[in-house]
Amino acid sequence: MTTTLPYSQLFTFTEAVFRGMGCPDDDATLATETLLSADLRGIDSHGVARLAGYVRLWEAGRINATPRVGVTYETPSTAVVDGDGGLGLVVGPKAMRVALDKARQVGSGWVSVKNSNHFGIAGYHAMQALAHDMIGLAMTNASPLVAPTYSLERLLGTNPIAVAVPAGQQPDFVLDMATTTAANGKLEVAQRKHLPIPDGWAQDATGVGSTDANAVKNGGALLPLGGATGSHKGYGLGAVVDIFSAVLSGANYGPWVPPFVAFLQPSENPVGQGLGHFFGAMRVDAFRPADEFKAHMDNWITTFRGARAVDGQHVLIPGDPERETAARRLLDGIPLLEPVLKDLEAVGARFGVKV
Repeated sequence: MTTTLPYSQLFTFTEAVFRGMGCPDDDATLATETLLSADLRGIDSHGVARLAGYVRLWEAGRINATPRVGVTYETPSTAVVDGDGGLGLVVGPKAMRVALDKARQVGSGWVSVKNSNHFGIAGYHAMQALAHDMIGLAMTNASPLVAPTYSLERLLGTNPIAVAVPAGQQPDFVLDMATTTAANGKLEVAQRKHLPIPDGWAQDATGVGSTDANAVKNGGALLPLGGATGSHKGYGLGAVVDIFSAVLSGANYGPWVPPFVAFLQPSENPVGQGLGHFFGAMRVDAFRPADEFKAHMDNWITTFRGARAVDGQHVLIPGDPERETAARRLLDGIPLLEPVLKDLEAVGARFGVKV
């Protein structure tokens, strides 16, 4: 069963919860916008379904509701940002602003972040560049749930990569993908629906492929993008994200990345501070006139979208499904599974707020 709530209603509720955690008004609003961007775009696993998880981390003392986010090292085009243990939903956008500011000044900006937490969907952060005629890049490491190729150990996170590219008359190009076959949130959705997962998503504790949505919970692991014959590619991409986000910034990497769930404790011997992100912004006019570039992006998009397709299908551009979902959900509301709604009601009771 699902219950559909208007975006505005969910926004008011979520914002009140973040305020209840002690977030300043501006941060509560920013965190809410960041989080609900996932629900709007149809990535339900990363939206309000995770709100209770953030609250539990805050209750466990692992999220700082009033962080002093700041630059600890920089050059004209690069910076390291310390998130001071804050919500990644707040730290991420503030770090992306640093990248955008540097790009305005010198053509491109690159920011690696330490001491943060889960930052929602990567696509939201990359898309902040679009309004400025810039190309945006966002990535983050995550809780170690992924077994590298041939491994029984979980050493990497789902480690998503997002790239947003502005177009002219056509909708913008927005790639937002995990470096695993599927994000862990999709397993959580399957668990709530009591459904099996497709082959290639996960392996059990012995390294055998599994369709059990609880395989990772029971000691198994998520699998890198690429499947049985190409998982080394997803492993390599996930490794790059881990290095850019954490080895470069001074955050925890690999198996030391702190878990999102509050009932699991962070490593007693961390190699860095918190979770890590990486952001990039490139001014299009640092390469060619922006209008000229966007006209050619329009041509690129229409060429690919107009490609001859197999029967019953059509070629999509990265970002098409999410854009269409966002337009529909802004009008019709956001569907919530019954377990998610119950979680939100419990969170609301904790802060005296009704969903």
